[in-house]
Amino acid sequence: MRPERYGAAADTVALREQLRHVYWIGGGSGAGKSTIARRLADQYGWQLYATDDVMSEHADRTTPEEAPLLHRFMAMDMDERWVNRSPGTMLETFHWFRGEGFGLIVEDLLRLPSEPCVIVEGFRLLPHLVKPLLSVSSQAIWLLPTPEFRQAAIRSRATPGEGFIWKTSDPDQAGRNIAERDHAFVKRLHEETKRLGLRAIEADTTMTEDDLAERVTEVFLGRRSTPEE
Repeated sequence: MRPERYGAAADTVALREQLRHVYWIGGGSGAGKSTIARRLADQYGWQLYATDDVMSEHADRTTPEEAPLLHRFMAMDMDERWVNRSPGTMLETFHWFRGEGFGLIVEDLLRLPSEPCVIVEGFRLLPHLVKPLLSVSSQAIWLLPTPEFRQAAIRSRATPGEGFIWKTSDPDQAGRNIAERDHAFVKRLHEETKRLGLRAIEADTTMTEDDLAERVTEVFLGRRSTPEE
């Protein structure tokens, strides 16, 4: 079921009911989405659906007509993707930031069992696409990292010389472009969640993983997590 197929009000109401067991964690890169989702899935026995893990599969399931930005991106070389374009152009033309392929996420979620609950995470969960699918606003949260938090997270998991930016002719420029693009994306998420009345947490370097997990649990379940659960 692609986005254009669930635009009707009746279809949206039906989808809300079908997806009422789903919790959504969106947000910027390096915000801790994967870590917190995995932690909650382990703690409560929920199913975990990581949108990053299915990006290649989803790309294969689209046509150029359905996802034109994605297919243009796939045709570019690494410098065209990350070095030669401005961060602003990268932001406006990045397919996942424009919602291409979101309908495939919904299709996948509808195929999963309704028990136990599902926790879905990834930057592809754009607020304006997720909101129509929520029975209650507390089903979704967006984690918005400060630049310092994101840099610390990336440094902690980076291996020098590895990663796609090292496939470009200028990894330093690629890294700067991506950082600026992602900062603008987080700003956009902040504005959009506020405008739509959705929940968001700013993740900064004063927050521990435990702090972030507790705040997300409070949103989803209306209470703090406990070690005994």
